[in-house]
Amino acid sequence: MDGDLVTFALLALSSLIIIVNPLGATLIYVSLTTNLDRVQKNVVARDSCRFALLVLLAVAVLGALILQLFGISLEAFRIAGGILLFGIGMEMVYAKTSRTKLTATEKYESRENDDIALMPIAIPMIAGPGAITTTIVLMNEAGARHIAAYGIVILAIIVSIAITYFMMKNSDYIMTKVGQREYRAVNRLMGMLLIAIAVQFIIYGVRNAFPLLAGGS
Repeated sequence: MDGDLVTFALLALSSLIIIVNPLGATLIYVSLTTNLDRVQKNVVARDSCRFALLVLLAVAVLGALILQLFGISLEAFRIAGGILLFGIGMEMVYAKTSRTKLTATEKYESRENDDIALMPIAIPMIAGPGAITTTIVLMNEAGARHIAAYGIVILAIIVSIAITYFMMKNSDYIMTKVGQREYRAVNRLMGMLLIAIAVQFIIYGVRNAFPLLAGGS
């Protein structure tokens, strides 16, 4: 049981950190707050991470209810989520900003938006479709394990957002150390890990939806 929880904790933490992508969120944050002073930047960083945290926590609590409301099975959602994460991972490998997170139009329009903390930084850059999907899948996975697994997912969400907030708060220093070449290298590595996690989601979904393929009865 303990070993299973440790494995699940590593999966939950790595999945959420990769899909939230604190470094990518920080780079977008920097580009959207260039005309703000330090105090305003700190407010945007705080508010965007707070909004994103509230969204992911709400999804974690209400995710199962949402699936039931629309009559969606966990297996179907897991497979669909795996496909979505696979696409995001491929874009990360090729060093592109995921279209499921932030489009060029959203980035441009947000420069004229007084509340950029909510959109597009919190949603969809931090708490985007990928993060929401991953949260719902992990919470449903937790239901098949010990009750402590629910706490692990909640903790993984909090840690992911905390890392993002820390990087945003220290974005000036980070930008002096991270160039485009370093960012692309890290992004590609995280993309490869995300692809592997996405494939695992799909394998689990197919195996549970079609037990005969797994040798079951």
